[in-house]
Amino acid sequence: MIVAFSVTPIGTGEDVGAEVSEAVRVVRDSGLPHRTDAMFTSVEGEWDEVMDVVKRAVEAVHARSSRVSVVLKADIRDGVTDGLTAKVETVERHLGGA
Repeated sequence: MIVAFSVTPIGTGEDVGAEVSEAVRVVRDSGLPHRTDAMFTSVEGEWDEVMDVVKRAVEAVHARSSRVSVVLKADIRDGVTDGLTAKVETVERHLGGA
């Protein structure tokens, strides 16, 4: 499964980079395949391990902010591994770039 999620502290001001970086640190330390972009962090693995990472990432931001917003999207598909890379490669192939 792949989960794309964002965790945003509420009430800490416009610059939330320090708080968000704590969530990204949790994901990076998890050892699971992941990607972070300007809007979301995607992480790939089995349900329990991915959801544990998301929970710990939310907790890391919540430790620095009394209110947290979470947006989550999940792609649950049996038998797929390396979906983070394969999905992008498929699009690139269709675009003629790979």
